Amino acid sequence: MKAKFMRAAIRLSLEKMRRGEGGPFGTVVVRRGKIVGRGWNRVTSTNDPTAHAEVTAIRDACRRLKTFRLEDCEIYASCEPCPMCLAAIYWARIEKIFYAGGRRDAAAIGFDDDLIYREMARPVSRRKIPMRQLLRGEALKVFKKWQDKPDKIRY
Repeated sequence: MKAKFMRAAIRLSLEKMRRGEGGPFGTVVVRRGKIVGRGWNRVTSTNDPTAHAEVTAIRDACRRLKTFRLEDCEIYASCEPCPMCLAAIYWARIEKIFYAGGRRDAAAIGFDDDLIYREMARPVSRRKIPMRQLLRGEALKVFKKWQDKPDKIRY
C-alpha cells in the first residue's frame, strides 16, 4: 500500500516536470488509505519560491479537508523534504513522512539545501543574511492581545 502512494508521488513529479510546471518533485498526502492532497513543484511556473511539492500538497489537502491540522495523515514525497517543507509538515501536524530520493540525490542534480541546513544551525548573529530585531515591544503588545483573545483558534 505504501509503495502505491510513493509511486503516485513519483508519477506526479514526472508528469508535471514533463509539462514544464516545475522541478522533478511530487507529493501526496494520505488519510485513512486515500489520497487527500496532491502537490508538485511549481516554483518556476508560478514564480513562487515556496511552491514546493510538499507545501502545495499540504495546501491542497487542507483545502479539501477544510482544516489546517492534518494529524491523521501521512505524506509521501518523491524526495526528502527540504527544511522549509519539513517545517510545513510539522506545522500541519502530519504523523508520518515517507520519501524516495534523498537530499544528497537532489543536490547531485542542482537542488542543494545544505546551505539552509548549515544556516539554521548557526546563531542568528552568524548567519549569511543579516537579521536584526526591531520594535519588539510593539510586537509583544499584539502577542498579549492574542493571548487574551477569548475566541482565538489555536494552532
